[in-house]
Amino acid sequence: MRNTRRAYLAATAGALTLGTAGCLGGGSGGSGDEAVAAIGCEVPARDTVDSLPTPVIGAEDASVVVDVWEDFACPHCATFAVDVAPQLRSEYVSEGVVRYRHHDFPIPVDDWWSWKGASAARAVQDEADDETFFDFAHTLYENQSEFTGGDAEGSLSTLRSLADDADLDGCSVAAAASRERYRPLVEAERTEAVDERGFQGTPTVLVDGEQVAPRWSDLQSAVENAR
Repeated sequence: MRNTRRAYLAATAGALTLGTAGCLGGGSGGSGDEAVAAIGCEVPARDTVDSLPTPVIGAEDASVVVDVWEDFACPHCATFAVDVAPQLRSEYVSEGVVRYRHHDFPIPVDDWWSWKGASAARAVQDEADDETFFDFAHTLYENQSEFTGGDAEGSLSTLRSLADDADLDGCSVAAAASRERYRPLVEAERTEAVDERGFQGTPTVLVDGEQVAPRWSDLQSAVENAR
């Protein structure tokens, strides 16, 4: 049974103001081969990964860069990913105006899924490509409640099914999550967010290096001003 801690700001528009992102917390997680076997997967253990390029979509010569730091267990990140990011992709990324970059920042809101969700998504990036990473991350956020209730085996089974449905190797993605194969990479990004940038919560959104509130109206205004 995992220990879930959710100390985050109230889910109101007023709470998501510049300088205060939505989710706060702390801790670490773990799991391993037994959980992988329990969902019917036999995946050989592989070396951990401590370096991958930043997941990015959008034209290299885009006039505006949007960076987002997220925790896969943060409900406010889910709101951003499901409600705001698709508008950004549709109106600006697809038009070549915005280059959109993801950064992992497991606070962690949930000791289990904050880390394992990041490893699952990075496994998709590593085994497929960046666009598939963003699409699958969106799927994980849509189904966030399936991963934060305390049932590790059930969560991994759901993860495997979602990956299979996306034409990915569900067992490989679930194994990467359970074994936290990408944890060194994710921990390094978290350290940078906290120690070098001073971020305290998620989602943290920057438009050309300037922090904005993670609401569509604020993001859209910042992009329009920066383009």
